[in-house]
Amino acid sequence: MKSNIERKAYFESRAEGWVKHRKRTAYYWDSITRYCNYFIQEDSFVLEVGCGSGELLNAINGKEKTGIDFCESILNQAKKQFSHLDFQLMEAESISLTKKYDIIILSNLIGVVDDVEHVFNELHKVCHEKTRVIVTYYSAVWEPVIRLAECLRIKKKMPEQNWLSSGDISNLLYLAGFEAYKNNRNMLFPFRIPLFSTFLNRFVSRFPLINGLSLNQFVFARPFPKTKREEEKNTAYSVSVVVPARNESGNLEDAILRTPQMGKFTELIFVEGNSTDDTWEKIQQLAQKYKTTHRIKIMQQDGKGKGDAVRKGYAAAEGDILMILDADLTVAPEDLPKFYNAITCGKGEFINGVRLVYPMEKNAMRTLNTFGNHFFSKLFSWILERPIKDTLCGTKVMFRQDYLKLAANRKFFGEFDPFGDFDLLFGAYKLNLKIIDLPIRYRERKYGDTNISRFRHGFILLRMAAFAAGKIKFW
Repeated sequence: MKSNIERKAYFESRAEGWVKHRKRTAYYWDSITRYCNYFIQEDSFVLEVGCGSGELLNAINGKEKTGIDFCESILNQAKKQFSHLDFQLMEAESISLTKKYDIIILSNLIGVVDDVEHVFNELHKVCHEKTRVIVTYYSAVWEPVIRLAECLRIKKKMPEQNWLSSGDISNLLYLAGFEAYKNNRNMLFPFRIPLFSTFLNRFVSRFPLINGLSLNQFVFARPFPKTKREEEKNTAYSVSVVVPARNESGNLEDAILRTPQMGKFTELIFVEGNSTDDTWEKIQQLAQKYKTTHRIKIMQQDGKGKGDAVRKGYAAAEGDILMILDADLTVAPEDLPKFYNAITCGKGEFINGVRLVYPMEKNAMRTLNTFGNHFFSKLFSWILERPIKDTLCGTKVMFRQDYLKLAANRKFFGEFDPFGDFDLLFGAYKLNLKIIDLPIRYRERKYGDTNISRFRHGFILLRMAAFAAGKIKFW
């Protein structure tokens, strides 16, 4: 292809000063590396398409890292700088690798390829069903600024660019069989001025409206899930339902009788914590009563709070899919198959129950609680960079293999969450899982009183929001 030959000649002609220029503009490129690295685990297999001289690939996490590029002279500099990495001469339009990768990065590549959709289609050769694709590119808003910088020789002049919006990128990914599930922007000032650059890029650029003026845009995508036949889906996975129970004696038998059997098997794990009624005695009686008809585990937590109970229950779980069912049964056990269907069909990888869509039963949620839940949904949607309509719904569902990664990575956020909801939400965000809201009808509790303290827990949520903002938005 003539245009490809011209592009290759362009990069070959500038290869001699490539590494020096990369070092001069390191502040800009390091910000991209830093953001991508946030979502990459140490044990990941990583591929960078259009790796250039290899600086990004060298700096990011990963157990095994491969870079491909079509410019031999620049690729030779990557091999010289980072001889421990695997670099291969290869065009993005014709990938011939045989391995499958967990992470594929295209950093500022799509602006200079002739057929972006074709390049995205080539990625399927090196994808498995859990692969994450990270596409970075300039925001089209900055086109006149970048052209001026090239004229003034502040920026290296590039071939004619494809100026694509995040919507354009998402649409091209969709046409190529990928689902774009998240996008973000950052960086207002691409030069290093101590304190000033940090203030603009790590704080000011993260706020709504201002964020739309940022230079860098990031689009995250995954291959569209392969659908299974309905009968295969219904028996493909086993399920563990963790039921934290504090002062819920009167609800426990209904939790057993009303929880449907899902998948290969469904186990119920009751975790009692610091009850002042006969909850623990009741759990023991019911486990004995239903031992021949239901798979039940029982235990008492060592610490305090629902979060501690959930972690203890998940540690004992044997199912492929992990679910939480609050023992107050305000989320009906009969709704759990909806969560099973959503996650097994690949609609999402973290299914978050939402109580704020359908009308609630009378007295299901107090007015002040409703207001607070709406407020925190807006706040955490901004922090997590995707709509989260209800952060505190007790029912959250994920695959156990993803939870094990989340638990191994828990040190990043710490065990700060007494509720358990945010430990899972933040962990899912950090693991780059697709989070999906699933509306359910919220029921009035039939036994006992709520364990939620509106004001005390509200202040805890505000502190957690500030903590999360520091770890997610302003890191």
